[in-house]
Amino acid sequence: MKKLIGKMMVKDKDRRHGGTGEISGYGYGSGSDADDRSKAPALQIDEEGNVFAAPEMEMNDLSGTELNEDAGDSGRKDQLQSRANAPEEAPENEASRRERQEPAQGAGEPDEFRSESGGGGSASGLRSETRDDNSGGAARSGKGSEARKGFRAGPRSPEESTGRESRSKEQDHSGGMPEEEAFGIKKLLQDGNKGPIQASFSRKRSAADQGGGEQLPNAEGHGEAPNVRRSEDAGQQKQASGAKGDKQGRKGKGPSNGKASKPVDDPIPLSMQEVKDMLEERSGLGTSFDLVLREMVFGSIRVGFYYVNGLAKDQVLTMVLDRLSYADHAAMENNPAESLKEYLIPHIQVSPYQTMKEVIGQVMTGATGVFIEGEKTALVVDAKNFPVRSTEEPDLERVVRGSRDGFVETLMTNVALVRRRVRDPKLRVEIMQVGKRTSTDICIGYIDDIANPKLVEAIRDKVKNVDLDGIPLAEKQLEEAIVAKGWNPYPLVRYTERPDVASAHLLEGHVILMSDTSPSVMIMPSTFFHHLQHAEEYRQLPIIGSYLRWVRFLGILASLFLLPLWYLMVLEPGLKPTGLEFIGPQNPGKIPVLIQFLLAELGIDLMRMASVHTPTPLSVAMGLVAAILIGDIAVKTGLFTNEIIFYISIATIGMFATPSYELSLANRIVRLILLFSVALFKVPGFVIATTVWLAFLSLQRSHTAPYMWPFLPFNAMGLLNILFRLPVLKHKTRLSITRSKDGTRQPAPE
Repeated sequence: MKKLIGKMMVKDKDRRHGGTGEISGYGYGSGSDADDRSKAPALQIDEEGNVFAAPEMEMNDLSGTELNEDAGDSGRKDQLQSRANAPEEAPENEASRRERQEPAQGAGEPDEFRSESGGGGSASGLRSETRDDNSGGAARSGKGSEARKGFRAGPRSPEESTGRESRSKEQDHSGGMPEEEAFGIKKLLQDGNKGPIQASFSRKRSAADQGGGEQLPNAEGHGEAPNVRRSEDAGQQKQASGAKGDKQGRKGKGPSNGKASKPVDDPIPLSMQEVKDMLEERSGLGTSFDLVLREMVFGSIRVGFYYVNGLAKDQVLTMVLDRLSYADHAAMENNPAESLKEYLIPHIQVSPYQTMKEVIGQVMTGATGVFIEGEKTALVVDAKNFPVRSTEEPDLERVVRGSRDGFVETLMTNVALVRRRVRDPKLRVEIMQVGKRTSTDICIGYIDDIANPKLVEAIRDKVKNVDLDGIPLAEKQLEEAIVAKGWNPYPLVRYTERPDVASAHLLEGHVILMSDTSPSVMIMPSTFFHHLQHAEEYRQLPIIGSYLRWVRFLGILASLFLLPLWYLMVLEPGLKPTGLEFIGPQNPGKIPVLIQFLLAELGIDLMRMASVHTPTPLSVAMGLVAAILIGDIAVKTGLFTNEIIFYISIATIGMFATPSYELSLANRIVRLILLFSVALFKVPGFVIATTVWLAFLSLQRSHTAPYMWPFLPFNAMGLLNILFRLPVLKHKTRLSITRSKDGTRQPAPE
């Protein structure tokens, strides 16, 4: 036994320190080839006489190099069982199998080792097993205790010899590292397996171990890419693991998605320099200081990260780069685009793209493009970081009780606010881009089993057919593009900045449109009476909510008809009701009443605009100037009469009480038209103008919904819901205005 061990250690020393020529028993070729391979593990012996691998390179492949004659048949059975459970390798051809097989030496002649030359027979004992350990490089982990059991030297079956030789070839191809340690990816990609894996990181490997002696490019000077490149014309995958020709590397492989790629008009260049030149020409790389192309080398393959500095989430990208810095040649060699997408990039959203236009468009939205040298496919990592303000309560829709959050200028935040309230899996949020230059993200939201499919399809088609250079003003320009309004002052869509209001309309069967960079959400379809509703009514008891609604209705009617009716009574004193003879100015003043109305209207609009643009510290001073200097002095000098100021103030308060800002501005235009009609034609002018106004509103349609519903056409249930704020349990069905698929709001009693 000691003589056997001595000879083994002498041969191991000769192999590790030998010169040129083929080393007997190990199957190495030239000396340069041997230098590129990993050194064989050193053998040690314990107190009981068992031979095992040194701790620094622990043997975990049951190779049978430990020749313990006392191990018995149990070790042999364990070995055969372990090899039966090993992955099945591709068999070699019959000729190669005959060349490598030879009758083994008997167990009683362990001291005899025959040299293997050319295609001669294999040596017993340490023949193919020792060659596996030498060519395989690093040993597999997790089997150290079984490796120390030792096995009796003896004959090996042809299947075992073939499997060991095939594994040895594959390990040589992966740069001296077993497949299982190359992030566990190579084998999975060859077999088409996309299941979960356990990636192992090898941080201590040298450059020679990673690439089989292949030198990495000069990252500092952005040197040439490695010679291992994928041919653009050759697009076939390897058919089986361990097949011949595997040393072709990346040559002869198909596209990264494993399917035959279709011809594209704007392909991604294979060279990183060509990618850089194209980015400089098409997106301003090198001219715009905020555009960055970060080039790095991962596993001998050059990869470029292209992003907008102000929109990229730097912490996420740093984590991705840190993960990829441990990728070796074996991990990136076989289908690198698929490896990065499926296994190596730790991010929740990674998408492949085939054209430069798509990648550049995604980068302009804040994502990060990943270009891989030699690959026709680029990856886009959705690591965006938009400037965003807090979701504070909107100024136009404040409530005494209720939520204080509101929509912001970031689309994803707005979608999340709606998702938080409507946790229905049937909620759909479809996204598309509008504008040739702005590429503004537009989101269509609806509940699939409630909203009318024809309504959704009509809105989707209108958004797709918008042909504009851009919509930098977001929702307002989009409204004009999809709603043919012309000079109609009345809003045909409802705006809201409250997520609870948008969610409530979704449950009624409406469709919402959200635009990036805008805190306002459009609700469609919407009628005239939708613009009269306010969230405060639904935050109070039904009777209180109904009272507040009626007060609001009276204020809106006053803003429309109070001034024209008062002016009509001034012109026609006989129209004054009994007991209201005091109505009318006692001293008309030096300026006609109609001119006073026009000056007062213009003055109020001027003060409103000034209050919007005046900084907060100066708003108090502006109010004092408007109330005292203008109002009081104008009355004392006789420029305005007291009654005109009084009625103008009531109409203005009614306008401010209108929930919809767009509706209040439209009502102001109608009020001016009524004043001119009364001034010109008196009673007939007032009647005709009012009739024309009602007929005009009745003919308007918000998509397929009548604008004056439920008055025209008449709907009793809809009218009841408008006049009174009904209790929640009374809403058993949805209103027919949306023609929803599911009209039941509460389950029917059993």
